[in-house]
Amino acid sequence: MNLPAAMVNAQANVQRLGVFGGAFDPPHRAHVALVEAAIAQLQLDRVQVLPTGQAWHKPRQLSAAADRLAMTRLAFEPLPQVAVDDREILRAGPSYTIDTLQALQREYPHAQLYLLIGDDQRRSLPSWHQIGEIGRIAIICAAGRDMAVRAWNQDSDAPESFPPISDTLQARMCSLQMPLMPHSATDIRALAATEQALTGLVPPAVERYIHEHHLYRPH
Repeated sequence: MNLPAAMVNAQANVQRLGVFGGAFDPPHRAHVALVEAAIAQLQLDRVQVLPTGQAWHKPRQLSAAADRLAMTRLAFEPLPQVAVDDREILRAGPSYTIDTLQALQREYPHAQLYLLIGDDQRRSLPSWHQIGEIGRIAIICAAGRDMAVRAWNQDSDAPESFPPISDTLQARMCSLQMPLMPHSATDIRALAATEQALTGLVPPAVERYIHEHHLYRPH
């Protein structure tokens, strides 16, 4: 993890708040590992984990919000620094990261916000809604480039090429070092559809929830 020295000094006495959003359909071990790495490497005081509400950028219909919220709570329950936040699910209309960051900035005016993202999301940043304002509000911390992209490209529906990241935005970014974890929500859903074991792919409580609620099975 590489933070500019001036940035570290300026934030030495500021509360550190991580922000981690996603479809979490379902939440898997790579999601949990990213948050654990962020807490350790960025010395975060707290992490807000936010399941997506209306995902404007995904062509497929997400699973029911209540199920995704319940699974996310089960996945992150062992981490005391994590609070699962349902504001994006409750918000009407498309879910934009900038709206969540601005709301958190108002609620925690003295906190430094850290936006946690996967490596595939790092490449798509130039296409994000109001990305310049996102970079102004939060330091953007992405999983290291040696991490398997499939862990984050949950539906394989993102464009493969994007404009280059500007120098201004690059100055507001850092990397999180993580082990290779080739977890894919797409693959997990496919396994669950045929009632196969998900051991090692999702937290045990999430696996139980998926099987008990018959999630991802063909209609």
